Amino acid sequence: MASTSLRDDPTVPHHTHQADPSRRPIHPSERLGLHRLSPAAADLVLLGDLTGRYAAGSYSRLGSDRRSVVLRADRQGAAEHGHRITACHAARAGGTIDQLTQVLLHPEHEGGRHTRHIALRSGQSRALNYIRRVWASASDAISSTTALGSRHEAYEVLAALRDRIETTPWRGERGRTALRVLRAHLNFAEIAGGPLHHASERQTAEEAGVSRTTLRVVYETVLRPRGWLRLLRVGHGQEGSTWYLSEGTIPGHGDHALLSRFRSTQFPPDPALEEWTTPETATTADIDSTILGQLMGHDAFAHHALGSAALMIISALHQHPHQSVSELVGTSSVSRATTYRTLRRLADHGLVQHTGETWTLAPRALEGFGLRLPDEAGNSHTLAQGWANIAEQLGAWGVAARRKALHTAERAAYQKALDRLAEHRSRAVVLVCDGRQVLVPVPRPDEIPATWHAPDGRVLDPLTGRPAADWRVATDGRLILITPADQRSYDELAAAHAEALSEWESVA
Repeated sequence: MASTSLRDDPTVPHHTHQADPSRRPIHPSERLGLHRLSPAAADLVLLGDLTGRYAAGSYSRLGSDRRSVVLRADRQGAAEHGHRITACHAARAGGTIDQLTQVLLHPEHEGGRHTRHIALRSGQSRALNYIRRVWASASDAISSTTALGSRHEAYEVLAALRDRIETTPWRGERGRTALRVLRAHLNFAEIAGGPLHHASERQTAEEAGVSRTTLRVVYETVLRPRGWLRLLRVGHGQEGSTWYLSEGTIPGHGDHALLSRFRSTQFPPDPALEEWTTPETATTADIDSTILGQLMGHDAFAHHALGSAALMIISALHQHPHQSVSELVGTSSVSRATTYRTLRRLADHGLVQHTGETWTLAPRALEGFGLRLPDEAGNSHTLAQGWANIAEQLGAWGVAARRKALHTAERAAYQKALDRLAEHRSRAVVLVCDGRQVLVPVPRPDEIPATWHAPDGRVLDPLTGRPAADWRVATDGRLILITPADQRSYDELAAAHAEALSEWESVA
């Protein structure tokens, strides 16, 4: 938000500031005692949310095009979310909750209007409780996020996060799936230029090459509980959800409550009796997640094809060629049995080759083209001719295309539902009588007779028989406006209808 300090107002004579400096407006940063508070955060308190950047809920509404969100002109500057943004800035600058309370309850600060309204409506204690909740939320946010001063710092944070992801052991099928989803979010974050990014469920599922059901399970059992992803805002309409990437904890074998889909009715093993199994994989891994991100969207790596274990093996071999099976178990976080089984499947397609006890990738393995080498028995296997060829051989060809087609149909159905909801927002009808518009009551204020329906979807004026230019009939027979003048809420339209009814009865 641009800084618009009152000292720089061209309408105020310059000599006024020179003559009496004590009368200049005091900036919120000075009242707070926080001179490091950014001008944008200070102006958010002093002037309010003038541009609607933080507007949400009842402070915004659907525009006349039924797709975009616009601000309510009479409620600008009252965004509740702006208080949390201000609290985050104040907490990062070393402020206290008492200073935040003083700023939000000050009568000259437009940005604190909502807090003062709570105090006036429900009492001072309710307003103070609201400020405490905002401060607690902001303190939790800054404790798990990093302040970025430039785009270069943002890319440094993402690079460190990528290294952290690549050296974390992602054990088990769900762990490997979580890595694919996390790598998809990292791709979005790199495009956005920072840990804060936007992504929808369908977009992430297509990027990671998994279903939405699997995606939700991974969100709720691995990534969000472990702190790798934070959901800041749920998406709506054509806007994706807002996510924040951060360094999470390492998912281990002891996380049965998080990683198990169903709770077992049996008692867990007793560690005192040494009944816990020792994990085969090491506490650190070493893969190339960039290669994993490039390959995970192919049908060849679907669950019923090569799977996520093959992604881990290929990424580990690309990072460090010529590894033995024991080394691959540690670097890829794949169990020994799964490693042997996956190497055998990759070798059948000519994607990996072994010399003695070590394994390495074929020259064009990253493109899906195998190298024809006979095995120890002298038999040659089917040579892979690209990832599409492998997917076709394994019966997984077209999985990604069908998933995208399903998501496209779901998006279209969702948009139609939004359109139907938008058509219900206007609850009045109008006629032009003697050159002026008169609201005409019908049995219900949002329904019109079938005789008023024009073939092109517009409304016929019963007095002239001609279609009205600024009105049309919704699919459910209700009348809606399509002009920019349609900026009223349902309560406002209901009041206008009651006024029109009284006017119509008086004319009759």
